[in-house]
Amino acid sequence: MPRKLSDEDVEAYLDSRPGWAILSTIDQDGFPHAVPLGYFRLGRDIIMGVRDKTRKIANVESNPNVSVLLEDGSSMADIRGVMLQGHARVVRERSEALQLAREGARARGVPESEWPTAPRPGAAYIRMTPVRTLSWDYSSSTSDQG
Repeated sequence: MPRKLSDEDVEAYLDSRPGWAILSTIDQDGFPHAVPLGYFRLGRDIIMGVRDKTRKIANVESNPNVSVLLEDGSSMADIRGVMLQGHARVVRERSEALQLAREGARARGVPESEWPTAPRPGAAYIRMTPVRTLSWDYSSSTSDQG
């Protein structure tokens, strides 16, 4: 059995990743729609920059229940991951979008003098607030099996 990551381990894992996650939404026909997106954390929330008027935006607007998945490893000996399930909302309002653009630049280590002064035209954000966290880490459990 894999070990579950502690809350501190989950936060460290999310912050250590290169900034890509799989966002799953529910399409209008009820099928899952999963896409890789860049992300950063803002408090507990997961923020993902997207182009407006895309399928994922329409899906979030019609059903805000989403999941975000991160995983790494190449075999059962070292695979680990985190799935966050929660509620998402689309952010388009200029001042909030600019705040998120600046927070994203800060999270990527961009010098403050180079932070955006206006939101990108045609850009929006999906802001997901986790409700449930699932995690797994096989790297520490396989050595215990004999």
